[in-house]
Amino acid sequence: MQRRFRGPPTAVIVVVVAVIQVAGSAFASLRQPGHAPLDPLALALLLLGPAALAFRRRAPLVMLPVAAGATAAYLALGYAWGPVVLSFGLALVLTAAAGKRMMAWSGAAAGILVLFLAAARSGDEAAFVRALAGSSWLAILVLIGEGVRFRGERVAERHRQQAAAEQAARDEYRLALARDIHDVVAHSLSLINVRASVALHLGEKDPAQFRPALETIKAASKESLAEVRQLLGVLRDDVPLSPTTRPSLGRIAEVVDNARRAGLDVSLQADPGMENVPATVQEAAYRIVQEALTNIVRHSGAGTAQVSIHASGGELLVSIDDDGAGAGAAPEGNGITGMRERVAALGGGLELGPAPSGTGWRVRAVLPLVASAGPTPR
Repeated sequence: MQRRFRGPPTAVIVVVVAVIQVAGSAFASLRQPGHAPLDPLALALLLLGPAALAFRRRAPLVMLPVAAGATAAYLALGYAWGPVVLSFGLALVLTAAAGKRMMAWSGAAAGILVLFLAAARSGDEAAFVRALAGSSWLAILVLIGEGVRFRGERVAERHRQQAAAEQAARDEYRLALARDIHDVVAHSLSLINVRASVALHLGEKDPAQFRPALETIKAASKESLAEVRQLLGVLRDDVPLSPTTRPSLGRIAEVVDNARRAGLDVSLQADPGMENVPATVQEAAYRIVQEALTNIVRHSGAGTAQVSIHASGGELLVSIDDDGAGAGAAPEGNGITGMRERVAALGGGLELGPAPSGTGWRVRAVLPLVASAGPTPR
Protein backbone atom coordinates (compact mmCIF):
# COMPACT_ATOMS: atom_id res chain seq x y z
CA MET A 1 0.00 0.00 0.00
CA GLN A 2 1.48 3.34 -1.03
CA ARG A 3 1.88 5.96 1.62
CA ARG A 4 0.56 9.40 0.78
CA PHE A 5 2.72 12.41 1.38
CA ARG A 6 1.45 14.26 4.41
CA GLY A 7 3.32 17.57 4.46
CA PRO A 8 1.94 20.82 5.93
CA PRO A 9 -1.78 21.18 6.70
CA THR A 10 -3.90 21.49 3.57
CA ALA A 11 -5.55 24.72 4.69
CA VAL A 12 -2.15 26.37 5.13
CA ILE A 13 -1.07 25.35 1.62
CA VAL A 14 -4.31 26.63 0.06
CA VAL A 15 -4.18 29.99 1.83
CA VAL A 16 -0.48 30.62 1.17
CA VAL A 17 -0.73 29.72 -2.54
CA ALA A 18 -3.89 31.83 -2.96
CA VAL A 19 -2.25 34.88 -1.38
CA ILE A 20 0.89 34.50 -3.52
CA GLN A 21 -1.07 34.05 -6.76
CA VAL A 22 -3.50 36.94 -6.19
CA ALA A 23 -0.97 39.42 -4.79
CA GLY A 24 1.75 38.44 -7.25
CA SER A 25 -0.57 38.57 -10.26
CA ALA A 26 -1.96 41.95 -9.19
CA PHE A 27 1.56 43.34 -8.93
CA ALA A 28 2.52 41.76 -12.30
CA SER A 29 -0.59 43.26 -13.93
CA LEU A 30 0.56 46.75 -13.02
CA ARG A 31 3.85 46.18 -14.83
CA GLN A 32 2.29 44.52 -17.92
CA PRO A 33 -0.12 47.12 -19.33
CA GLY A 34 -0.43 45.22 -22.60
CA HIS A 35 -2.42 42.43 -20.98
CA ALA A 36 -6.05 42.37 -19.92
CA PRO A 37 -6.60 43.91 -16.47
CA LEU A 38 -7.58 41.68 -13.60
CA ASP A 39 -11.35 41.33 -13.29
CA PRO A 40 -13.62 39.10 -11.18
CA LEU A 41 -13.14 36.23 -13.62
CA ALA A 42 -9.35 36.52 -13.32
CA LEU A 43 -9.58 36.56 -9.52
CA ALA A 44 -11.87 33.50 -9.64
CA LEU A 45 -9.33 31.62 -11.78
CA LEU A 46 -6.49 32.71 -9.50
CA LEU A 47 -8.40 31.29 -6.50
CA LEU A 48 -9.62 28.16 -8.27
CA GLY A 49 -6.10 26.75 -8.69
CA PRO A 50 -5.25 26.96 -4.96
CA ALA A 51 -8.73 25.67 -4.07
CA ALA A 52 -8.02 22.55 -6.14
CA LEU A 53 -5.09 21.77 -3.81
CA ALA A 54 -7.65 21.13 -1.05
CA PHE A 55 -8.41 17.79 -2.77
CA ARG A 56 -4.82 16.52 -2.44
CA ARG A 57 -5.83 13.85 0.10
CA ARG A 58 -9.48 13.21 -0.60
CA ALA A 59 -9.37 13.20 -4.41
CA PRO A 60 -5.85 13.64 -5.79
CA LEU A 61 -7.06 12.74 -9.29
CA VAL A 62 -9.30 15.85 -9.28
CA MET A 63 -6.61 18.23 -8.01
CA LEU A 64 -4.28 18.30 -11.02
CA PRO A 65 -6.89 18.69 -13.83
CA VAL A 66 -8.66 21.54 -11.99
CA ALA A 67 -5.40 23.39 -11.22
CA ALA A 68 -4.17 22.89 -14.78
CA GLY A 69 -7.49 24.04 -16.25
CA ALA A 70 -7.58 27.18 -14.10
CA THR A 71 -4.00 28.07 -15.06
CA ALA A 72 -4.58 27.43 -18.78
CA ALA A 73 -7.81 29.45 -18.82
CA TYR A 74 -6.14 32.38 -17.04
CA LEU A 75 -3.28 32.51 -19.57
CA ALA A 76 -5.55 31.87 -22.58
CA LEU A 77 -7.71 34.88 -21.68
CA GLY A 78 -4.68 37.16 -21.94
CA TYR A 79 -4.24 38.14 -18.32
CA ALA A 80 -0.84 39.26 -17.05
CA TRP A 81 1.80 36.60 -16.63
CA GLY A 82 2.68 35.97 -12.99
CA PRO A 83 2.76 33.33 -10.24
CA VAL A 84 -0.46 31.77 -11.54
CA VAL A 85 1.52 28.63 -12.41
CA LEU A 86 2.35 28.05 -8.72
CA SER A 87 -0.82 26.02 -8.05
CA PHE A 88 -0.22 23.89 -11.15
CA GLY A 89 3.39 23.21 -10.13
CA LEU A 90 2.39 22.22 -6.59
CA ALA A 91 -0.38 20.03 -7.98
CA LEU A 92 2.22 18.16 -10.05
CA VAL A 93 4.41 17.59 -6.97
CA LEU A 94 1.52 16.49 -4.76
CA THR A 95 0.04 14.20 -7.41
CA ALA A 96 3.36 12.40 -7.89
CA ALA A 97 3.87 12.27 -4.11
CA ALA A 98 0.43 10.65 -3.72
CA GLY A 99 1.55 7.82 -6.02
CA LYS A 100 -0.51 8.92 -9.06
CA ARG A 101 2.46 8.68 -11.38
CA MET A 102 0.55 8.34 -14.64
CA MET A 103 -1.55 11.41 -13.87
CA ALA A 104 1.49 13.45 -12.86
CA TRP A 105 3.54 12.61 -15.95
CA SER A 106 0.51 13.10 -18.17
CA GLY A 107 -0.01 16.57 -16.70
CA ALA A 108 3.64 17.43 -17.20
CA ALA A 109 3.52 16.17 -20.79
CA ALA A 110 0.41 18.28 -21.47
CA GLY A 111 2.15 21.33 -20.04
CA ILE A 112 5.24 20.72 -22.19
CA LEU A 113 3.05 20.38 -25.30
CA VAL A 114 1.27 23.66 -24.54
CA LEU A 115 4.61 25.45 -24.02
CA PHE A 116 6.04 24.34 -27.37
CA LEU A 117 2.77 25.05 -29.23
CA ALA A 118 2.79 28.56 -27.82
CA ALA A 119 6.45 29.00 -28.79
CA ALA A 120 5.75 27.78 -32.32
CA ARG A 121 2.80 30.14 -32.63
CA SER A 122 4.86 33.12 -31.54
CA GLY A 123 7.66 32.33 -33.96
CA ASP A 124 10.19 33.80 -31.53
CA GLU A 125 13.42 31.83 -31.17
CA ALA A 126 13.70 32.88 -27.53
CA ALA A 127 10.25 31.43 -26.92
CA PHE A 128 11.59 27.96 -27.72
CA VAL A 129 14.37 28.45 -25.16
CA ARG A 130 11.80 29.47 -22.58
CA ALA A 131 9.65 26.48 -23.54
CA LEU A 132 12.62 24.16 -23.08
CA ALA A 133 13.38 25.68 -19.67
CA GLY A 134 9.74 25.39 -18.64
CA SER A 135 9.63 21.77 -19.80
CA SER A 136 12.68 20.99 -17.68
CA TRP A 137 11.03 22.54 -14.63
CA LEU A 138 7.86 20.52 -15.17
CA ALA A 139 9.88 17.27 -15.28
CA ILE A 140 11.85 18.36 -12.20
CA LEU A 141 8.62 19.02 -10.28
CA VAL A 142 7.34 15.52 -11.03
CA LEU A 143 10.68 14.03 -10.01
CA ILE A 144 10.53 15.97 -6.74
CA GLY A 145 7.12 14.44 -6.08
CA GLU A 146 8.50 11.00 -6.90
CA GLY A 147 11.33 11.57 -4.42
CA VAL A 148 8.89 12.63 -1.71
CA ARG A 149 6.80 9.52 -2.37
CA PHE A 150 9.83 7.24 -2.29
CA ARG A 151 11.03 8.76 0.98
CA GLY A 152 7.57 8.35 2.50
CA GLU A 153 7.46 4.69 1.47
CA ARG A 154 10.91 4.10 2.99
CA VAL A 155 9.83 5.72 6.25
CA ALA A 156 6.64 3.62 6.30
CA GLU A 157 8.62 0.45 5.61
CA ARG A 158 11.11 1.30 8.36
CA HIS A 159 8.24 1.85 10.80
CA ARG A 160 6.68 -1.46 9.73
CA GLN A 161 9.92 -3.34 10.28
CA GLN A 162 10.40 -1.67 13.65
CA ALA A 163 6.86 -2.60 14.70
CA ALA A 164 7.43 -6.19 13.53
CA ALA A 165 10.70 -6.39 15.48
CA GLU A 166 9.02 -5.02 18.61
CA GLN A 167 6.18 -7.52 18.25
CA ALA A 168 8.66 -10.38 17.82
CA ALA A 169 10.53 -9.23 20.94
CA ARG A 170 7.26 -9.11 22.90
CA ASP A 171 6.32 -12.58 21.68
CA GLU A 172 9.74 -13.98 22.66
CA TYR A 173 9.47 -12.22 26.04
CA ARG A 174 6.09 -13.84 26.72
CA LEU A 175 7.41 -17.22 25.57
CA ALA A 176 10.39 -16.97 27.92
CA LEU A 177 8.13 -16.09 30.85
CA ALA A 178 5.78 -18.95 29.96
CA ARG A 179 8.72 -21.37 30.02
CA ASP A 180 9.92 -20.04 33.37
CA ILE A 181 6.47 -20.19 34.94
CA HIS A 182 5.94 -23.73 33.65
CA ASP A 183 9.31 -24.91 34.94
CA VAL A 184 8.79 -23.39 38.37
CA VAL A 185 5.18 -24.47 38.87
CA ALA A 186 5.47 -27.92 37.27
CA HIS A 187 8.57 -28.86 39.26
CA SER A 188 7.23 -27.69 42.62
CA LEU A 189 3.72 -29.07 42.16
CA SER A 190 5.08 -32.43 40.99
CA LEU A 191 7.24 -32.65 44.08
CA ILE A 192 4.37 -31.64 46.33
CA ASN A 193 2.06 -34.15 44.64
CA VAL A 194 4.53 -37.03 45.05
CA ARG A 195 5.23 -36.32 48.71
CA ALA A 196 1.53 -35.83 49.47
CA SER A 197 0.75 -39.19 47.82
CA VAL A 198 3.48 -40.88 49.87
CA ALA A 199 2.14 -39.32 53.07
CA LEU A 200 -1.43 -40.42 52.32
CA HIS A 201 -0.35 -43.95 51.37
CA LEU A 202 2.00 -44.60 54.27
CA GLY A 203 0.68 -42.19 56.85
CA GLU A 204 -1.58 -44.66 58.63
CA LYS A 205 1.00 -47.47 58.61
CA ASP A 206 4.03 -45.29 59.34
CA PRO A 207 3.10 -41.91 60.91
CA ALA A 208 6.77 -40.97 60.92
CA GLN A 209 6.42 -40.34 57.16
CA PHE A 210 4.17 -37.36 57.79
CA ARG A 211 6.88 -35.01 59.06
CA PRO A 212 9.43 -35.41 56.23
CA ALA A 213 6.62 -35.25 53.67
CA LEU A 214 5.27 -32.03 55.14
CA GLU A 215 8.78 -30.57 55.36
CA THR A 216 9.33 -31.36 51.68
CA ILE A 217 5.98 -29.84 50.73
CA LYS A 218 6.77 -26.72 52.78
CA ALA A 219 10.21 -26.28 51.23
CA ALA A 220 8.96 -26.83 47.68
CA SER A 221 6.02 -24.46 48.08
CA LYS A 222 8.25 -21.80 49.63
CA GLU A 223 10.78 -22.01 46.80
CA SER A 224 8.06 -22.00 44.17
CA LEU A 225 6.34 -19.00 45.75
CA ALA A 226 9.60 -17.03 45.82
CA GLU A 227 10.32 -17.72 42.14
CA VAL A 228 6.76 -16.92 41.06
CA ARG A 229 6.98 -13.61 42.93
CA GLN A 230 10.21 -12.86 41.10
CA LEU A 231 8.59 -13.59 37.73
CA LEU A 232 5.58 -11.45 38.57
CA GLY A 233 7.98 -8.67 39.53
CA VAL A 234 9.64 -8.95 36.12
CA LEU A 235 6.21 -8.68 34.48
CA ARG A 236 5.66 -5.43 36.40
CA ASP A 237 9.20 -4.28 35.49
CA ASP A 238 9.84 -3.28 39.08
CA VAL A 239 11.69 -6.28 40.56
CA PRO A 240 14.79 -7.53 38.74
CA LEU A 241 15.90 -11.13 39.19
CA SER A 242 18.35 -11.15 42.09
CA PRO A 243 21.57 -13.21 41.99
CA THR A 244 20.34 -15.39 44.85
CA THR A 245 17.15 -16.42 43.05
CA ARG A 246 18.36 -16.50 39.45
CA PRO A 247 18.67 -20.10 38.17
CA SER A 248 22.34 -21.05 37.98
CA LEU A 249 24.70 -24.02 38.08
CA GLY A 250 25.30 -23.41 41.78
CA ARG A 251 21.62 -23.98 42.53
CA ILE A 252 21.31 -27.32 40.73
CA ALA A 253 22.19 -29.02 44.02
CA GLU A 254 18.90 -27.64 45.41
CA VAL A 255 16.98 -29.26 42.55
CA VAL A 256 18.75 -32.56 43.22
CA ASP A 257 17.89 -32.34 46.94
CA ASN A 258 14.24 -31.71 46.08
CA ALA A 259 14.20 -34.83 43.90
CA ARG A 260 15.76 -36.82 46.72
CA ARG A 261 12.99 -35.67 49.05
CA ALA A 262 10.52 -37.04 46.51
CA GLY A 263 12.12 -40.48 46.94
CA LEU A 264 14.50 -40.50 43.96
CA ASP A 265 18.11 -41.50 44.60
CA VAL A 266 20.00 -38.85 42.63
CA SER A 267 23.76 -38.41 42.27
CA LEU A 268 25.35 -35.21 40.98
CA GLN A 269 28.67 -34.92 39.19
CA ALA A 270 29.72 -31.42 38.17
CA ASP A 271 33.03 -29.81 37.27
CA PRO A 272 34.20 -27.29 39.87
CA GLY A 273 34.88 -23.63 39.14
CA MET A 274 32.20 -22.96 36.51
CA GLU A 275 31.21 -19.55 37.89
CA ASN A 276 32.37 -17.88 34.67
CA VAL A 277 29.89 -19.76 32.49
CA PRO A 278 27.52 -17.23 30.87
CA ALA A 279 24.38 -16.60 32.90
CA THR A 280 22.10 -17.63 30.01
CA VAL A 281 23.87 -20.99 29.73
CA GLN A 282 23.68 -21.53 33.50
CA GLU A 283 19.96 -20.80 33.51
CA ALA A 284 19.32 -23.16 30.59
CA ALA A 285 21.30 -25.97 32.29
CA TYR A 286 19.40 -25.40 35.55
CA ARG A 287 16.00 -25.55 33.85
CA ILE A 288 16.93 -28.65 31.81
CA VAL A 289 18.01 -30.55 34.94
CA GLN A 290 14.91 -29.35 36.78
CA GLU A 291 12.53 -30.44 34.02
CA ALA A 292 14.29 -33.77 33.45
CA LEU A 293 14.16 -34.72 37.15
CA THR A 294 10.53 -33.63 37.30
CA ASN A 295 9.67 -35.93 34.39
CA ILE A 296 11.60 -38.81 35.98
CA VAL A 297 9.68 -38.43 39.25
CA ARG A 298 6.32 -38.10 37.48
CA HIS A 299 6.58 -40.57 34.61
CA SER A 300 9.48 -43.02 34.70
CA GLY A 301 9.07 -44.88 37.99
CA ALA A 302 12.88 -44.81 38.31
CA GLY A 303 14.65 -45.42 41.60
CA THR A 304 17.97 -43.79 40.75
CA ALA A 305 19.19 -41.01 38.49
CA GLN A 306 22.56 -39.46 37.64
CA VAL A 307 23.11 -35.80 36.77
CA SER A 308 26.38 -34.97 35.02
CA ILE A 309 27.57 -31.45 34.14
CA HIS A 310 30.93 -30.99 32.43
CA ALA A 311 32.61 -28.36 30.29
CA SER A 312 34.56 -29.57 27.28
CA GLY A 313 35.76 -27.96 24.06
CA GLY A 314 33.85 -24.69 24.52
CA GLU A 315 30.62 -26.54 25.33
CA LEU A 316 28.71 -27.37 28.48
CA LEU A 317 27.52 -30.99 28.48
CA VAL A 318 24.49 -31.72 30.64
CA SER A 319 23.28 -35.34 30.99
CA ILE A 320 20.50 -36.80 33.12
CA ASP A 321 20.20 -40.63 33.15
CA ASP A 322 17.67 -42.77 35.02
CA ASP A 323 16.95 -46.50 35.41
CA GLY A 324 13.21 -46.29 35.03
CA ALA A 325 10.77 -47.53 32.43
CA GLY A 326 11.55 -44.49 30.28
CA ALA A 327 10.27 -40.99 30.85
CA GLY A 328 10.50 -40.51 27.12
CA ALA A 329 7.52 -42.80 26.62
CA ALA A 330 5.29 -40.06 28.03
CA PRO A 331 3.74 -37.64 25.54
CA GLU A 332 5.98 -34.67 24.80
CA GLY A 333 4.47 -31.71 26.62
CA ASN A 334 5.31 -28.10 27.39
CA GLY A 335 8.30 -29.07 29.53
CA ILE A 336 10.23 -30.86 26.77
CA THR A 337 9.17 -28.18 24.29
CA GLY A 338 10.58 -25.58 26.67
CA MET A 339 13.87 -27.49 26.90
CA ARG A 340 14.14 -27.60 23.12
CA GLU A 341 13.46 -23.88 22.88
CA ARG A 342 16.05 -23.00 25.52
CA VAL A 343 18.73 -25.10 23.84
CA ALA A 344 17.87 -23.77 20.36
CA ALA A 345 18.03 -20.17 21.63
CA LEU A 346 21.67 -20.77 22.58
CA GLY A 347 22.56 -22.59 19.37
CA GLY A 348 22.99 -25.97 21.09
CA GLY A 349 21.49 -29.42 20.72
CA LEU A 350 19.16 -31.64 22.76
CA GLU A 351 19.03 -35.45 22.63
CA LEU A 352 16.32 -37.62 24.18
CA GLY A 353 16.66 -41.39 24.04
CA PRO A 354 17.52 -44.63 25.83
CA ALA A 355 20.34 -44.50 28.35
CA PRO A 356 23.71 -46.04 27.33
CA SER A 357 23.21 -48.74 29.97
CA GLY A 358 20.30 -50.11 27.97
CA THR A 359 17.71 -49.41 30.65
CA GLY A 360 16.12 -46.15 31.51
CA TRP A 361 16.25 -42.86 29.68
CA ARG A 362 18.78 -40.16 28.94
CA VAL A 363 18.38 -36.43 28.45
CA ARG A 364 21.54 -34.85 27.04
CA ALA A 365 22.01 -31.17 26.19
CA VAL A 366 25.01 -29.56 24.51
CA LEU A 367 25.19 -25.84 25.25
CA PRO A 368 27.83 -23.64 23.58
CA LEU A 369 29.65 -21.50 26.12
CA VAL A 370 29.67 -18.74 23.50
CA ALA A 371 26.05 -18.76 22.36
CA SER A 372 25.39 -18.26 18.67
CA ALA A 373 22.06 -16.62 19.47
CA GLY A 374 21.28 -13.78 21.80
CA PRO A 375 20.17 -14.34 25.40
CA THR A 376 16.60 -15.18 26.09
CA PRO A 377 14.77 -11.86 26.73
CA ARG A 378 13.95 -11.11 30.31
